[in-house]
Amino acid sequence: MKVKRRTVWLLTLLSLAAVISVYYVFEPNRNLDLMTIFMDDTLEETTLTNVEEELTRPTVSESHLFEELRMEIANERSQLREQLTQKMASDQYTAEEKNEAYNEMNELIQRETSEAMLEMLIEALGYSDALVHVKDDKVQVTVLSDEISKAQANEIIYIVRQNIDDIQNVTVSVQSNYY
Repeated sequence: MKVKRRTVWLLTLLSLAAVISVYYVFEPNRNLDLMTIFMDDTLEETTLTNVEEELTRPTVSESHLFEELRMEIANERSQLREQLTQKMASDQYTAEEKNEAYNEMNELIQRETSEAMLEMLIEALGYSDALVHVKDDKVQVTVLSDEISKAQANEIIYIVRQNIDDIQNVTVSVQSNYY
């Protein structure tokens, strides 16, 4: 006896709906009143609570200079990414050249990821903002602070060298909160 596909799908969907219905009907501790969704007075009964200011963090950078630099770096990398994508999609290049472009794209993505991770790690040290820029074998770290000691700078350099392999030159500079 052959059963059509539609019939099988219909029976499968109906059995799934039945199982889900039984689950929701017999679920313990279910305190949901479905009629409150359709009533207008539920908005009047809703109260807004204030979240403590300590728990909220601003999502924007405190330094507009850092945001401008990030935008410039992102624009440069976007252009490079576009060139590499065109090179990989073009028929004019050999397989080796396309492979090199693919490897460069992966390195670019890895560099961006490591920069973002380092910025978060440095901000976790207590700095309000940090900018990390990796170029070739150099890393430029700029932190937003009034001043930092040699020990703090060494701690930042240690974190950078711990997270990025084959880095010879790490520079730490300070951008003042008052600019």
